Amino acid sequence: MDFTVTTGATQPEPPKVPCALVIFGVAGDLSRRKLLPSLFQLWRQGHLHPATSIVGVARREWGDDAFRDEVRECLSEFAAGFEVGSDEWASFAARLFFVALDLEDAQGFHRLASRLAALSTDGQRYVFYLSTPPDAIATVVDHIESAGLASSPEPGWHRIVVEKPFGHDLASSQALNARLLRAFREERVYRIDHYLGKESVQNLLVFRFGNTIYESIWNRRYVDHVQITVAETLGVETRGPFYESTGALRDIVQNHVIQLMATVAMEPPSSLDARHVRLEKVKVAEALRPIAAEDILRGQYIAGEHGEAPVPGYREESRVAPTSTTETYVAGKLFIDTWRWSGVPFYFRTGKRLPKRVTEVAIHFKEPPLALFRDCQGTPCRNVLAIRIQPNEGIALSFAAKTPGVSMDIATVEMDFRYDRAFRQPLSDAYETLLLDVIQGDSMLFAPAEMHDAAWRVLTPVLTAWAASSAGLAFYRAGTWGPAEADELLIRDGREWHSL
Repeated sequence: MDFTVTTGATQPEPPKVPCALVIFGVAGDLSRRKLLPSLFQLWRQGHLHPATSIVGVARREWGDDAFRDEVRECLSEFAAGFEVGSDEWASFAARLFFVALDLEDAQGFHRLASRLAALSTDGQRYVFYLSTPPDAIATVVDHIESAGLASSPEPGWHRIVVEKPFGHDLASSQALNARLLRAFREERVYRIDHYLGKESVQNLLVFRFGNTIYESIWNRRYVDHVQITVAETLGVETRGPFYESTGALRDIVQNHVIQLMATVAMEPPSSLDARHVRLEKVKVAEALRPIAAEDILRGQYIAGEHGEAPVPGYREESRVAPTSTTETYVAGKLFIDTWRWSGVPFYFRTGKRLPKRVTEVAIHFKEPPLALFRDCQGTPCRNVLAIRIQPNEGIALSFAAKTPGVSMDIATVEMDFRYDRAFRQPLSDAYETLLLDVIQGDSMLFAPAEMHDAAWRVLTPVLTAWAASSAGLAFYRAGTWGPAEADELLIRDGREWHSL
């Protein structure tokens, strides 16, 4: 289906200011696949100040030139439009620097401070991106503060970006927040969730509050239930130790799922700025009802197939305990106790080794009060608004229509909007958006401390119960949509999972 796109006024980009962006753990997979390619794209599009410095930090025996060689290799593999001999690469490479540093070495952070001072000719403006293991965050913050890098006189600023998972339960999340806030003010702490940088998630705000026709039906009177799916085809691959200490509930539900839920369910903010938007999302998280034991289940994949190739079960993966009870799949039901959403179930499911890689929010509207077409041929038609986060970002609305012919037969048809077809241009990577927001000081797409605390208050009792007993762990074959118990979760409510 073709869409006519009428563009409105564009918002001017804030003035560019020079800064140094320091990436701790720059040799890791996240930096190679996402951070460095995103920074290169921002550079070539002219979004960064010409005096911006990108400083890699890792426990490697590299100098600046060796680091530039490593970056060139990763851009060749992961950055679209990259050309080794281009002027864009030459100018970008000139802004790349490296500091060899062991995160446990406090003195090394003083060397880093000296290097940053030499690079900062127009005020001390630093972004510290912690692409490090979660258990290293507190140590890095300690050393940043002791080296005098946590504060600077105006017009300088120091900001810190922390990757998920943010803590592993309520107590650890609160302790981590307390440590961060002793060194940095809240407005300078950016707790990153890359889902919030995706175009389709940002478009949820526009869809919700920029279109009059939806607001009147966006409530418990018209919405029957909501389904959120975050499905991955990959297994744990080489991340066995990380996943053993994390699991699907911490890895996906505590951040991605609840962030998506809050974006769908939030009230209209009084203005479109970071403080008001984040406040409305926090209200949703704080209104989450505690999860009943029968409303959540965990699963773990066993050997099966990915496509036609056999794949091992989770317990056979590298560096995974042979008797592990870590969940690779979670399905559950949440309620938001507000006037708008009281009684509306929000179902969620997430898992590894599922048949498709897809993230989707499906709004299922209630059926008409009188089934006038009950006797007509065809399957029952339901109005579903499906918001696709990945892949094929877009929005689809299904509704009933009469099929051509003399009889009153009905069928489900779909209006389908896709970003790539409508705008005919590639979408920016989520990290491009989020990195630029950090540099510009816009925290709207980042979670405040209260958001994480509210999510952990709901999920920590579940984790505690699971840790006390291995009972209730269901198994599913790799390449399927999860354990049968996940289907039963909806069947007992008279519903079924949305077909993907």
